[in-house]
Amino acid sequence: MWRDHLTEIIVFTLLFLLVSAMGFVAARWRRPTDMAHLDEWGLGGRSFGGWITWFLVGGDLYTAYTFVAVPALIFGAGAAGFFAVPYTIVIYPLVFLVLCRLWSVSHRHGFVTPADFVRNRFGSPILALLVAITGIVATMPYIALQLVGIEAVLKTMGVTGDSALARHLPIIIAFAILAAYTYQSGLRAPALIAFVKDSLIYIVILVAVIWLPYKLGGWGAIFDAADAKFQASPAPGDGILLNQNNQIQYVTLAFGSALALFLYPHSITGVLASRNRDVIKRNMSALPAYSLLLGLIALLGYMAIAANVKPLPGAKEGTTDGNTVVPLLFDQQFPDWFAGVAYAAIGIGALVPAAIMSIAAANLFTRNIYKEYLKRDATPAQEANVSKITSLVVKVGAVACIVFLDPQFSIDLQLIGGVIILQTLPAVALGLYTRWFHRGALIAGWAAGMGLGMWMLYQIGNPATGKKHFAGSAFPLEKFGFDTPKTIYVGIVAVLVNLVVAALLTLVLRAAKVADGPDGTTPDDYFADEGDPRVTATADRGDSAREPVA
Repeated sequence: MWRDHLTEIIVFTLLFLLVSAMGFVAARWRRPTDMAHLDEWGLGGRSFGGWITWFLVGGDLYTAYTFVAVPALIFGAGAAGFFAVPYTIVIYPLVFLVLCRLWSVSHRHGFVTPADFVRNRFGSPILALLVAITGIVATMPYIALQLVGIEAVLKTMGVTGDSALARHLPIIIAFAILAAYTYQSGLRAPALIAFVKDSLIYIVILVAVIWLPYKLGGWGAIFDAADAKFQASPAPGDGILLNQNNQIQYVTLAFGSALALFLYPHSITGVLASRNRDVIKRNMSALPAYSLLLGLIALLGYMAIAANVKPLPGAKEGTTDGNTVVPLLFDQQFPDWFAGVAYAAIGIGALVPAAIMSIAAANLFTRNIYKEYLKRDATPAQEANVSKITSLVVKVGAVACIVFLDPQFSIDLQLIGGVIILQTLPAVALGLYTRWFHRGALIAGWAAGMGLGMWMLYQIGNPATGKKHFAGSAFPLEKFGFDTPKTIYVGIVAVLVNLVVAALLTLVLRAAKVADGPDGTTPDDYFADEGDPRVTATADRGDSAREPVA
């Protein structure tokens, strides 16, 4: 009953209103004379320094779903859920190598999206279109999943209703406010709110890892309780240690997730908003602090086992909602007022990445679909207006996923998201280092990887939930004819096939001397920095992209 959680609801509401006010104020924060340009609305004027970028990118990559789902996975499966920790450690050296080059070439040419780069690098509007569509499709369920964290908090506080509309009304209101201040302030809104979001999360987690072990009898008691639970479980992949049945899945999922993370459009948007290459380098050195935070967050799953937390009932009869594990742990172990602060951290943690994701998806549509195929002579102001409207449509679609679909289906879609976005790796990431791949071969590789990935995901079922298809990303190797119960991450297999097809077909096309598209970049583009004299002044907004000065 919500009346039993009145203090928590009041604290949650007050902090939510505070960040909403900050979102509207952000329109005047570092405001340029003209917001009617994607460089300003969608990339914050490309002027963010070290601290702003650190909070923005951190708030972008570590979402409410991470706060809720990683501990929930560890609560249910044990050590296998810790794959999220090594993959966030592996990612930063990769990002250091790749995104500095992407920032430079985008800075030189005024690129707003990764598809802009692909269009210019390979001279292929079709390949750029595929990259844009892939980014939008992979991002949409990711936005919807931010709602899962808010919904778990609202369910724990008893803010529910009998009908679907009444149950989801608070989420609809929250995202309506989010849509309003994102429309007005653009990327500046999540950049400003990220300071509050990350500060709250750090406070809550640091208190939790000190206070909860004290209340639960120490870390020894916590790990003993988790071990006892998994020893009694019949599942072969459970346990506080990895075993021979889940090691391949663990390694491939960690590495594949690391490769996928920096390919998401919202990750690239945060980086392109940086002022210069040095900002990116410093952030890649400092962002592993979030990996430490993630490791502490993951341990909440074991703490919930020791606290004997029982997840709330799920949407379907006879199921449970694992996403409520962490909110219930906070509700049982913290004073009401601090539980409200913790709930606000989760809720606000959903708003920041949701805003950045919707902006990134809107920019992809505007630059690589609307301008390329619908209105080639669109002015910068028209581009900005289309992005604003598209960002609203994206948020409405995300809310519709939660209101009209089973949330479990949205979670399954998130598992597909990494497989989908990985298929842009050859064109985007490798394209920054080599022009060897033929554009036709990259298109064929994308089709092969995407087709195989979708087929593999279709074969994955989950008897526990009754889903026969698209129920996860762990593909049983026995379906490939191997006599083993082991599984492998679908994304790794699909992207390897993508690369093999692209490489072999490139050899064939080069041997046949099939003409390739023109390369619109130069070697110097990949090392350009702020103040490069070969870049026109940003004050001249006559063109949609900045071009090198002759």
